[in-house]
Amino acid sequence: MFKFKKAVGLMLTFSLVAPLSAVTADGTGSTNIPNKYNIPYSVDDDEIFIFAANYKPLEYSAKGQTGGDVVFNQIIGDKLREAFPGLKIKFGTWDYPVRYEDLKAAGVVPDIVIENPYNRIDRDLEPLGWVQDMTSMIEQSGIDLSALNPAAVEMVKSRSDGGIYGVPLFIDDYMLYYNKKIFDKFGVKYPTPGMTYDEIYRMAKKLTTQDGLDAYKGFMQHPDNYLQYNQLGLYPFQPTNSEEPAPEDVKVDITSPEWFQLGENIDRFLWLPRNGFTTVTDFLKGDMSRPGHVAMAVDTLQKLPAYAGDDLFIKDGDEARYHEWLNSIDVGVTSVPVLNNRSQTTYQPNTMAAFIPPQARHQEEALQIVKWLVSEEGQVELSRHAIKGVLQTPAVVDSFGDDVPGLANVDTSGVFWGSNAVVKNYQKTEYWDIPLYSVFRQHVLKDAMSVEAAFTVTETVDIPNYIKSQTNAGKGW
Repeated sequence: MFKFKKAVGLMLTFSLVAPLSAVTADGTGSTNIPNKYNIPYSVDDDEIFIFAANYKPLEYSAKGQTGGDVVFNQIIGDKLREAFPGLKIKFGTWDYPVRYEDLKAAGVVPDIVIENPYNRIDRDLEPLGWVQDMTSMIEQSGIDLSALNPAAVEMVKSRSDGGIYGVPLFIDDYMLYYNKKIFDKFGVKYPTPGMTYDEIYRMAKKLTTQDGLDAYKGFMQHPDNYLQYNQLGLYPFQPTNSEEPAPEDVKVDITSPEWFQLGENIDRFLWLPRNGFTTVTDFLKGDMSRPGHVAMAVDTLQKLPAYAGDDLFIKDGDEARYHEWLNSIDVGVTSVPVLNNRSQTTYQPNTMAAFIPPQARHQEEALQIVKWLVSEEGQVELSRHAIKGVLQTPAVVDSFGDDVPGLANVDTSGVFWGSNAVVKNYQKTEYWDIPLYSVFRQHVLKDAMSVEAAFTVTETVDIPNYIKSQTNAGKGW
């Protein structure tokens, strides 16, 4: 990819800049990493450095030198160190106290990066030169990709220029949350796995209501995420003659009947009287003035432990008010609605994957860690904390939420119901982080356009202008 080659050159340039180094007590080197918080932070040469970004729970306990160690250790870090007693493992998370740019400036490259492949390969990892085709590494390590969630594997491949840049670890899936208190109040049966959007729409109409001074909204679903991780597996980019097409050769198609079908399906919810879209976090407390006044909302699985009162998944300092808000809900969770009654297809997987940069000092050890993370032992540990693994064995499924006491009486079977949509027709394309948000957030909700018009303007005007402006700014995403 043109931007990747440029990034490699930049990395070689940065490697000539001597970082601030010191010598540890055992005689090995240590590199200090200056940061905007002015917090002392360093990585020793003999440490396996794991760095994560874009998974909020790992950021919630980031303090000083810990860099998110508290949450990481309880979820998986302690077990990981038990599995590799001879390795020194250091974990850090964006952005406290360090960011990608801080690591680059200090000449520090993580041994493992845990990131979302959907758009972060192109936005962050490729410009840094921190990706490589791991096909042969995976084969030699014995990692069996065929045993993992196929949609998660395809998600990584779809952004990997004909190879595979990482190994999927877990899925922060989109789920349908519902507040049992509202359903009970109005005598409506709870949603169940496999319900269609038509059925949920009828529920939403019943539950969008006024009761005295209390106004209730029936359903919140973010239109951007709905389109990006759409249940038809649609990919907006059109095939070219290369895995590395030039910006001017990048073409999109979001005006097919399938895209229009998706748009019309969600449009009706946005225009349901008194169900105006605000934010899906209103399920608990977001922009609405009162907590717990949304009956149903589609949001990511990482919210489930927090909605069940697990402080590990609540940002430090927010616990008191969060638990006060939790008095307004009795959480239920099930699979997202399906497009028709013959379908069992949920969203494309919101995947977190492990990447081993080509400059990593400890590639062999890093690969063994990744292999353990996708083993049944590692996946069970993630599952115990209500994190959906990419390996779906009976042991992994049965252990889901075991370490989250608040989930003891919550039916979580919907978490594993159905199959994630698989992204398709991505070969010989170039991913750009195009402004799909323009369709609904701008053209439908603000400009009052029809769904078809909104898709057309986004395809013919907004996206070409975005790619042109990014290219002029020297960016390739």
